[in-house]
Amino acid sequence: MDQSGVTTETPKSPWGSVAPAAPACSLADVMSEQLARQLDEENHAFPTLTEPGADPLSLDEVPDTASDLMLAQMLQMQFDREYDDQLRREEKKFNGDSKVSISFENYLKVHPYEDSDSSEDEVDWQDTRDDPYRAEKPQTTPRKGFAGKGKNITTKHDEVNCGRKNTARMDKFAPEVHVGDGLGMDLKLSNQVFNSLKQHCYTEQKRSAKLHEKKEHSTAEQAVDPRTRLLMYKMVNSGLLENINGCISTGKESVVFHANGGSLEEQPFPDEVVLKVFKTTLNEFRNRDRYIKDDYRFKERFSKLNPRKIIRLWAEKEMHNLARMKKAEIPCPEVVVLKKHILVMSFIGKDHVPAPKLKDAMLGSEDLKNAYYQVLHMMRQLYQECNLVHADLSEYNMLWHEGKVWLIDVSQSVEPTHPHGLEFLFRDCRNVSTFFQKKGVGEAMNVYDLFNTVTGLHIPVDTEDEAAFIAEIVALEKRNEDHVQKRGKKTFPVTSEDSGPPLQLDADD
Repeated sequence: MDQSGVTTETPKSPWGSVAPAAPACSLADVMSEQLARQLDEENHAFPTLTEPGADPLSLDEVPDTASDLMLAQMLQMQFDREYDDQLRREEKKFNGDSKVSISFENYLKVHPYEDSDSSEDEVDWQDTRDDPYRAEKPQTTPRKGFAGKGKNITTKHDEVNCGRKNTARMDKFAPEVHVGDGLGMDLKLSNQVFNSLKQHCYTEQKRSAKLHEKKEHSTAEQAVDPRTRLLMYKMVNSGLLENINGCISTGKESVVFHANGGSLEEQPFPDEVVLKVFKTTLNEFRNRDRYIKDDYRFKERFSKLNPRKIIRLWAEKEMHNLARMKKAEIPCPEVVVLKKHILVMSFIGKDHVPAPKLKDAMLGSEDLKNAYYQVLHMMRQLYQECNLVHADLSEYNMLWHEGKVWLIDVSQSVEPTHPHGLEFLFRDCRNVSTFFQKKGVGEAMNVYDLFNTVTGLHIPVDTEDEAAFIAEIVALEKRNEDHVQKRGKKTFPVTSEDSGPPLQLDADD
């Protein structure tokens, strides 16, 4: 085959057709003045970025990109537009043909340069009086007091107008009071309802402010208020305490802290002590008054004190009750010092570990039997020698330490001559009897026999009817109150009906 007859074909480019190369021009053409004028005219054909109405993102224009700030703004605007377009496509795809649609308008990127076309005089419709969603306010009554003529006269006492005015006034309530959209509903409130709401809002505001103030100046469950904290700091600084280790118990009336003792006027403290901080306010012991206002030892002082000083009186009462019990050699904490509403007592336990409550102590049958007889003996001592009723005796207020039962928490203890003293004692007997009977102590007496054993009153219990038994106790307390009014002193009368010894006062009081 003759190779001369074969024509060579140009191979096709995989990238498409190749544009023909621009014709070469000579240096003389480039330097010609005609070409320079042509290029200058083409440059002036493009709008500059400073001209009004020029779009920096127009694809047909080539903006000046010499400034880095302008370049960054252009790129950010382009990114925001692409993001908004993608968000609109997602919104359209998500809604579809549904009658209920959602909008992603709140997530669109709104660039400040896009608002340049809007007029400076244009104001958002929400800032104008033509708000379509704003509720119509009620018409005001003229100064003369009425509007209209003849049968169409309307006074300022018109029920409909007054109702709408009352609804409009609800907008002036405090921000925390949610009044709803009453204006938009054309709601009409009567004067009685509006006044009740107004008074309620005022009361709630006052209560909220008072509660907030109480929380700031109160002893909480495991914390103390600034005044109490200052007292505790003074105890440490004066050497009464070496240090305060932390909270070991909380109750409805107090918080108990463990501390290391120091010295008081060169008299050594116990190595370990407890600080019983009585809650000043917001405590759960709300019926405290019934335990102290009828106690003749504090009756005169109780009515003249404010709540904070009553708490100090409560701490003083526990100190005196513990002193009586210590004098009768009843196992109980020993009072070290009293500072206002902080009572410092000896620690019942060892090596920072408090003694367990009788409820939590792991005792065998012999120990339980021994504990029962100890409690029975202490109740008799407390009633007959100390002339006291614990008034809150239960397995929660008795500790087991070194083979003995220790009584604690006697701030609410009263004398048997208290108007409710025998009722409190009957409640104590029921708690003690129920606990030991549940523990399987066969020697535990029932509540009626235990009450008669402790008091020696010998109230008949043939029917064992609790209501009848309590009625006898109340009648006995009532007779004591009658003698109090006649004689002016608290003693049970010695009669054959009582079948028991009289309740005498302690000589030291």
